[in-house]
Amino acid sequence: MGFPTAPMVTIAFKELALSNAAGRGMPLERICFTPHPLTNKTDEQMYACLDGNDPVSGKPLMKEVVEALTKPLAAEEKKTGTITPTIGPPTYTDTADNLQRYYADNGMTDYMPIILPMQEKVDAMLKGTSHHPDEVVGKMSAAPGAFPDWSFTVKQVAVNAVMAGAQPEFFPVILAIAATGVTSLFSSTSSFARMVVVNGPIRDQIKMNSGIGAMGPFNDANATIGRAWTLLSKNLAASGMPGQTYMGTQGNGFNYNNICFPETEDKLPAGWIPLHVQKGFKADESVVSIFTGWSMNDIAWFCPLPLHEVIKGWLTHFFSTSVGAATLLLDPVVANDIKAHGFDSKEAYSEWLATNSKTPGWLYWQTRQNELKQAQAGVEPYASYLKMGDAEIPVSRFWRRPRPGAPADAKPTSSIEIIVLGGETNTYWSAGDFSYTASASVDKWR
Repeated sequence: MGFPTAPMVTIAFKELALSNAAGRGMPLERICFTPHPLTNKTDEQMYACLDGNDPVSGKPLMKEVVEALTKPLAAEEKKTGTITPTIGPPTYTDTADNLQRYYADNGMTDYMPIILPMQEKVDAMLKGTSHHPDEVVGKMSAAPGAFPDWSFTVKQVAVNAVMAGAQPEFFPVILAIAATGVTSLFSSTSSFARMVVVNGPIRDQIKMNSGIGAMGPFNDANATIGRAWTLLSKNLAASGMPGQTYMGTQGNGFNYNNICFPETEDKLPAGWIPLHVQKGFKADESVVSIFTGWSMNDIAWFCPLPLHEVIKGWLTHFFSTSVGAATLLLDPVVANDIKAHGFDSKEAYSEWLATNSKTPGWLYWQTRQNELKQAQAGVEPYASYLKMGDAEIPVSRFWRRPRPGAPADAKPTSSIEIIVLGGETNTYWSAGDFSYTASASVDKWR
């Protein structure tokens, strides 16, 4: 763009920074590196980093930054351009075992055996949709700024669906997921996971499991649809390349099939509506909804307290950060118990939780330094909160705001999502720090 720049990147991201610069046509970009990590350091320690040397070049860091900003560009540094990824050869002439090895060695699988995408299998998968094989489904990015978004076609999605072991009748669901443009392998140093919830007639038409073991390896559609999302994210968006487009320091086991299940619509309490209807779709439409988060807990808890109160307490104490969203997966037994205690809709219970859950004292003050100063100066209500120590502060961490696209006068919705799921074998429920991201029509891809 013609502006002098001096990107400063910690040494842990050296390969990521260099590969991104090269991928965007700037292999000689003047990147300055700092030690790693820079979090949780005192001011003195931070100044020591700035006064020290670049751990890659060995030059004094700030002198290098100034030079990067002021030294005229050489001819080689002025060159621009982009890199177009290869899609590989159209045919393969070796053994099936060696082809399996080829896919694995080139990072195109989840390192479990795949169904080889022979032409006849891809053709069969394409019969699961009326759309032309060369139609562009959409674009997907490995991470913001990591690479230019890659576009992909119906046929390319079909190849990955075959590799995952999906049946042709599952294909419209996989296309709908792909059409959201949301990768299942998001790049962050925290180890993100994704979740996809299926609603509408398609869930019964392809015999998805919303009952006993719905989130486990017990159903063909649940398992292979979720797995297809991982494979197409790797192969159609350059996602999941450790050190480049995936930086999760520990990784997440959910990434294998991304918690894929349908909502137990037929067991919803009277007055409770399915997730896709909550998001503005009609009850007879088939829809996928995408969620993102880090963790999910399965909670088995027996006590005299009503379940709706237990869940409120869990929301208050579970999160170790200032996360402001949550998703509850309630077994129908739990959902009906909550309904019996006066919550006639998901929205009513979600709003009650967002209003009545609290924040542990230690966490409240960690994220509110300005309020801490006011508390120390005697300003209310913060001064009273400070006297409570580590007790529960009567302030919720969950927001309420209008649903995106809703009319200006629409009632605010809570950041706590509720989905009914399970086989009614006990009063159990699951919950985690997942938040709603997007929904897409399945019917559009039939």
